[in-house]
Amino acid sequence: MVAPVPEDEERCRLHSGFLRRPFSTPPEATMAFPHLQQPSFLLASLKADTINKPFAQRCQDLVKVIEDFPAKELHAIFPWLVESIFGSLDGVLIGWNLRSLQGRVSPVEYSIAMEFLDPGGPMMKLVYKLQAEDYKFDFPVSYLPPLPGALHVRTSDCAYFILVDRYLSWFLPTEGSVLPPLSSSPGGPSPSPAPRTPAMPFASYGLHHTSLLKRHISHQTSVNADPASHEIWRSETLLQVFVEMWLHHYSLEMYQKMQSPHAKLEVLHYRLSVSSALHSPAQPSLQALHAYQESFTPTEEHVLVVRLLVKHLHAFSNSLKPEQVSPSAHSHATSPLEEFKRAAVPRFVQQKLYLFLQHCFGHWPLDASFRAVLEMWLSYLQPWRYAPEKQPQGSDGQARCVSERWAPFVQENLLLYTKLFVGFLSRALRTDLVSPKNALMVFRVAKVFAQPNLAEMIQKGEQLFLEPELVITHRQHRLFSAPTLTGSFLSSWPPAFTDTSFKVKSHVYSLEGQDCKYTPMFGPEVRTLVLRLAQLITQAKQTAKSISDQCRESTASRPFLSWLGFCLSDTNSSYPANDLDDMGQDSIRKTDEYLEKALEYLCQMFRLSEAQLAQLTLAMGTTQDENGKKQLPDCIVGEDGLILTPLGRYQIINGLRKFDIEYQGDSELQPIRSYEIASLVRLLFRLSSTVNHRFAGQMRALCSRADFLGSFCRYHLMEPGLTDKHLLSPVGQGRVASRARGPRLSLHFLGSYRTLLSLLLAFFVASLFRIGPLPFALLLVLGYFLYAAAMTLLTEQGKLHQL
Repeated sequence: MVAPVPEDEERCRLHSGFLRRPFSTPPEATMAFPHLQQPSFLLASLKADTINKPFAQRCQDLVKVIEDFPAKELHAIFPWLVESIFGSLDGVLIGWNLRSLQGRVSPVEYSIAMEFLDPGGPMMKLVYKLQAEDYKFDFPVSYLPPLPGALHVRTSDCAYFILVDRYLSWFLPTEGSVLPPLSSSPGGPSPSPAPRTPAMPFASYGLHHTSLLKRHISHQTSVNADPASHEIWRSETLLQVFVEMWLHHYSLEMYQKMQSPHAKLEVLHYRLSVSSALHSPAQPSLQALHAYQESFTPTEEHVLVVRLLVKHLHAFSNSLKPEQVSPSAHSHATSPLEEFKRAAVPRFVQQKLYLFLQHCFGHWPLDASFRAVLEMWLSYLQPWRYAPEKQPQGSDGQARCVSERWAPFVQENLLLYTKLFVGFLSRALRTDLVSPKNALMVFRVAKVFAQPNLAEMIQKGEQLFLEPELVITHRQHRLFSAPTLTGSFLSSWPPAFTDTSFKVKSHVYSLEGQDCKYTPMFGPEVRTLVLRLAQLITQAKQTAKSISDQCRESTASRPFLSWLGFCLSDTNSSYPANDLDDMGQDSIRKTDEYLEKALEYLCQMFRLSEAQLAQLTLAMGTTQDENGKKQLPDCIVGEDGLILTPLGRYQIINGLRKFDIEYQGDSELQPIRSYEIASLVRLLFRLSSTVNHRFAGQMRALCSRADFLGSFCRYHLMEPGLTDKHLLSPVGQGRVASRARGPRLSLHFLGSYRTLLSLLLAFFVASLFRIGPLPFALLLVLGYFLYAAAMTLLTEQGKLHQL
């Protein structure tokens, strides 16, 4: 962020045509007019109508006013009208709330608002009427923020997004030419005013432009002969306004400064200073930029509208006629609209979108909401998806091959393919790939980059960039510098040069600076990251399989009452809960499919063999035992016991492995569970303790007998020892013997909700068969004694086999 500038210098001289984005509603982005017009009777009457008349009637009156009144009267009400639609900064006027307005919720209001704000509707007729008289309004650039807040409605149904799409289709048409401005008079379209240059420039984050929305027709005579040249500035203006609103959070120059080691050290020092309670340092420019960068948090809605812009721009650029696609076909006979189609993406969008994506990749939370950013990025990387002609289908149902026609686009957008792919790898290595939503994101990226011929195009672009420069010409600084947005693109667009290597170098150096350190996507460093990701995918697949097996086991062993909703939590479960628990076996199956295909695509892209994957898996210690869920996290033996390695910590955090933690003390003293009645458990403990204290000698005598009665008593009164359980010791796993405990009665199980509900349900079923409580209780006791006798015999036989 640059040093603040005076507000007068920050203002851009806007035409009334684009005073305010007619398709957004946040109060923070509303108009501010420092020189309000003198109050008029018309304005006062319209303000009174907002209180006394319904919405539909007010809009009808506005349409009539726009049709009947001259521009001299209308220019006084225009600032108020904009604020009444989009809201005011002071919050007094709420506006029409276009971001939440939906046709299926409020069909009447939705239809009226869409008709009024349509590109060919009354609002734009008012704009063109004021333009004909050369009225202007000042608008501070600081009031053009990105979309604030978050919505909980479907964005595709909102008036805001539909209006954005309509304005894009109107001013950036994929078929035909830009429609001329409509006139409110029956005489036909109003003529465009003569070209003019505003007197007041505006400064925007270090890039000094002339006017953001000026009329700039400074082309050659042959271009001026085309009537479309008088209207192409509207299309350019619309695109530039959208980019300024949605993609401009800090400048390219400041981004490049932030990439230097010196700047990173300054930011680190600033972070440490701020975290200290001893002092509060002043912020240098780089640190102030970093503070602003941290505070800039785009929402999913913001990203979705940027994706809408990207997709339409691809369709707009791809609507070029076949003979005009190649730069060699450029001539003075080419229409301004065709020139604009060729220059729209690289001229206005590429640089700012790259910075926007870099920020999102580095600051977006590590959760499934990143999918919005991911899809927007992948949409930009695949312009062929929005071309009129379809890519040829591969043999045997394989993915379509990317045509060589798109090689220039890939090469001239190299960083958006390579550096952002590395950024995605660093995110993927820190996420839980067992989650189906995270697995889907890895699958989507791998599938896109594995399209036939795309990897070869990226490799070719990297080779062109890494080619040694034989001669340093005087053109290098001009070619490798970032293009500015001064004036019209038709007057300042640099001439095309044919050296492909220079094109790629110009792209990289203009975005990252002359001293950038480029990491090849197919180099050893990135290949190591891909191998790590492949290893984690293998681990996640094994974990998903283990969870699936565990779910099947728990389902098979689930008691009858659990099917009625009386489920108990397993305190000794091997894996923590995640979204797999909520989505079931189908989700686990999908996760396995996504990860399997992602691994296949990665192996295809980076030519990884099965032997390499197996060797890496063994080297990282990812092999598991037979059931795939009992191996400990990766750790080393220290003086004080086991010490987790970084890999072990990662395995625990992501639920890949865990230590088996069980209660191994006195079962009568274990904590009361949430599925137990606390007061009943304590009462039963006191009762059993009294019985054990009074009859301890008799119980020992019975359990010491060698006959069936002794075995029967031992089965009920003796607690199983811990001699067969493995516990952790300072030197690894070892066997420990439990402290010998004498025979005792335990009534702890009667304090469980499950036990009591089972008994109640059993008595209820017995009553249906006309069996009274006492006879049924005798039957239960008899049945239990038969079950206990059988278990006693089986237990004794098992001990004899062990001997």
